[in-house]
Amino acid sequence: MNMEQRTPAPELRERMGRFRDRMDADNPSWEFAAVFGRTNQFYFTGTMQDGVLLIPRQDEPVLWVRRSLERALDESEFPEIRPMKSFRDAAAGMGECPATVYLDSEKVTVALLERFRKHFPFREVRSLDAQSANVRARKSPYEIAIMERAGRIHRHVLEDCAPAMLQEGMSEAELGGEIFALMVREGHHGITRFGMFGVEMVLGQIGFGESSLYPTAFDGPGGCRGVAPGAPVLGSHDRRLAPGDLVFLDCGCGVQGYHSDKTMTYMFGHALPPEAMEVHWRCVEIQDEAASLLRPGVTPAEVYTTILDNLEPEFLENFMGFGERRVQFLGHGVGLEVDEMPVISSGFDEPLEEGMVIALEPKKGIEGVGMVGIENTFVVTRGGGTSITGRNRGLIPV
Repeated sequence: MNMEQRTPAPELRERMGRFRDRMDADNPSWEFAAVFGRTNQFYFTGTMQDGVLLIPRQDEPVLWVRRSLERALDESEFPEIRPMKSFRDAAAGMGECPATVYLDSEKVTVALLERFRKHFPFREVRSLDAQSANVRARKSPYEIAIMERAGRIHRHVLEDCAPAMLQEGMSEAELGGEIFALMVREGHHGITRFGMFGVEMVLGQIGFGESSLYPTAFDGPGGCRGVAPGAPVLGSHDRRLAPGDLVFLDCGCGVQGYHSDKTMTYMFGHALPPEAMEVHWRCVEIQDEAASLLRPGVTPAEVYTTILDNLEPEFLENFMGFGERRVQFLGHGVGLEVDEMPVISSGFDEPLEEGMVIALEPKKGIEGVGMVGIENTFVVTRGGGTSITGRNRGLIPV
């Protein structure tokens, strides 16, 4: 494989060390952790395989692989990778099982848990989701450099290329396919990965006009009709681009597993009504104000409260959604998944740290127009958030 794509061994050691430290602080009596989620496995080992990463507190961690051991050895700098045909092999190689096992409970099904328990006879299960999420939230310079590459692709495609792709009569799905193909040619890894249970996303949310307000199960401010009820993704084959349409494009882009998140809007044919444009520019101002607060030591809840408390009651109507479908956040962490910690919302009181990466997405639904607003991905620095996905203010005229 391309050696430049291997996560360096010192990077893996540092991640595991921080995870252990976090477990010690949050769960002082922990003895044994099992990591099943492939995103977490990749974070700690540099490879994504069918297996389990076992982390004894008093011994070295081992990645047990059912398939593919050959690929794991080729891709990973992790020091202990061993083959297994089933969990029986892992149990034989790990020694006595403690009474309590910590695992990534958001990723483990009941069936998988019972198969694991058959050979690891623990009595109690506890979650390590918060600990792994908090460790992953702070990105290293190595990770930020990869995310900056994703951000450059993202900015180029949505700001420089997308306007010329908009053609009267094209469908939302056609636009989505063209954007996706161009991103991949530019270096996008070809998936938009979420940690939220059951979320499937090819590219993101695409909407012409009020399609961008159409209700979805996705926990975000925008909307999307999608291809069909059985595949509510990408965009509609039926909704065609017409003069006067607002074009809403909210999508992820990624390199080597790491993502950026960005929303760009376009005015096709002629400008939107002045009042709609004013709302959009206010959303851009909110993004910039929130970005200035993304500094170490500030809590996500403080950012959220500072912004929301300064918004007029009439502006809050349909802010961060439309009708009853409003989300209670202003932004979210981004990394190996698009929906990571921390969340810019009330109740998130752990201070921001330098190197965290956060997408800010102030948006507002407007009846008869669609979803206006903006989203960019920012790195937390001492001077405030620094965008890695560009600074275009949106509503690009086409």
